[in-house]
Amino acid sequence: MPAIVSNSGQDHPAEIRSQFTSTTGGVMTVEAGAITGDLELITRPTADGNSVEALVRYAGARDLYSISGSPVPTTHEDHHQQIRERLTTPGRVGSAGEIPVDLVSYDR
Repeated sequence: MPAIVSNSGQDHPAEIRSQFTSTTGGVMTVEAGAITGDLELITRPTADGNSVEALVRYAGARDLYSISGSPVPTTHEDHHQQIRERLTTPGRVGSAGEIPVDLVSYDR
């Protein structure tokens, strides 16, 4: 699905949103741990413009979760797609199955 760019006049400048299906291991979040399934990635520049905040939520839900390792020091538009690709690439396999993906070791 193509990314949706939004600037609704809220506190944050334009954000980019796109839907995706998580890997089996899911996406590691700060607030809820690993989440899996049909998700939406939301990225937006931080107030200083030097980093990108990466959030995720269940598709159709309101609650947003910070992705572990966010914010990512980068420019916004150039890296939204790279972050999405990272979140849809299967993680390492551990003894209990696939390990959730995150942005902690994201190659900036």
